[in-house]
Amino acid sequence: MLDLNSLNDALRSLQNAVLVTQNEEMMNQIPTQVREVVEAGVIQNFEFTYELCWKFMVRWISVQVSPEEASPRTKRDIFRTAARYGLIEDPKRWFRYTEARNVTSHAYDRKKAEIVLKIAPEFLIDAEQFYAELERVNV
Repeated sequence: MLDLNSLNDALRSLQNAVLVTQNEEMMNQIPTQVREVVEAGVIQNFEFTYELCWKFMVRWISVQVSPEEASPRTKRDIFRTAARYGLIEDPKRWFRYTEARNVTSHAYDRKKAEIVLKIAPEFLIDAEQFYAELERVNV
């Protein structure tokens, strides 16, 4: 049985960060520097939660299916396998999240930040669904 506490905590933190940035009235009232710090928090939470999600997929596949199915595999392979076992709905969405995560691992600029800020709420929905399914099948 996997300990899901770290993933649950990451999801809650991302959810809080996304909720704050979706409050347009509040975001428009805070100074630009503070807004940028809040947005950076969303990006950091996205990165951390994304990393935990795919690593939990690997762990579950390794324990519940077989170690050979989990390693060594590309993230795309892991997402396809996770979808095959019902952990996630659509691996193609997770491919997009990988692309967004890769954007953040290189040089930072506003355009790249906007990509992640736009995709973070979508990712949150899929990550929460993954967590719910993982919790259901975590035996």
